[in-house]
Amino acid sequence: MKKILPLFSLVVAQVIAAASNVSAQSAEAKKDSAPLPGYALAWSDEFDGAALDTNKWTFRTDSKNLSTQKSDNVVVKDGLLRLTLKKESAGGKNFTGAGIISRAAFKHGYYAARIKMPAGDGWHNSFWLMKHDGSGTTDAQEATQGIDIAQNDSIDHASYTVAVNKYNPLPTEALGYQRLTSPDLTTDFHVFGCEFTATNANFFLDGKLVCTVDVAKIPQGEMNVWFSSIASHLGGTPKVDEAPLPQEAQCDWIRFYQKSESPAK
Repeated sequence: MKKILPLFSLVVAQVIAAASNVSAQSAEAKKDSAPLPGYALAWSDEFDGAALDTNKWTFRTDSKNLSTQKSDNVVVKDGLLRLTLKKESAGGKNFTGAGIISRAAFKHGYYAARIKMPAGDGWHNSFWLMKHDGSGTTDAQEATQGIDIAQNDSIDHASYTVAVNKYNPLPTEALGYQRLTSPDLTTDFHVFGCEFTATNANFFLDGKLVCTVDVAKIPQGEMNVWFSSIASHLGGTPKVDEAPLPQEAQCDWIRFYQKSESPAK
């Protein structure tokens, strides 16, 4: 029996190692698999490190609505990007939020992120696309168009909005603004996606097409990828609920796919 036990333990260890390897390979294959036919992964961040990859991202650092956005509130831990939301004074505001902006800019393709929204009233959470001018603010002077893939006001856990915004040349114009119903966005992660082509912006929730906007007649340029959470009165929020703070807006991954025949940026 004493000779059999070590052999049994070795077999068990080998089985566990093999299963772990298969699981890792499956996760990698799922990441690379295109959400729509004809697309291939061109750029992504899985947030698997110990800190934000500042070769890929810069920070949103403005004071807007009810909060000042701080780079210190951006944390990468346990495979998640965590935007920490706090009750603290900074930049003349009584709350602090956070946001990240991709250094790379993209145009036509499929954009997606797996996100869990924060609980507690008073936070405007956004996964969107817009050309960044390098200032850390949401100034749109250099933006041709922007796309709101998912904007959620945490006073309402079961809806979010989508839209395409024409910025330049002036005048500005909002196309296809819609409020979409959803599951409770604070209890689990959901995948928000948008296929942007020369003719349409097609919006997806958990792989299902939920809205299409005609963009054929507006100018089109490159856009940076944004994910942020700020304290705000938007959505009819009377005040920020301080009880759950500090709170987090969480993101598992952000990915950009291009048509397979197109070179990756």
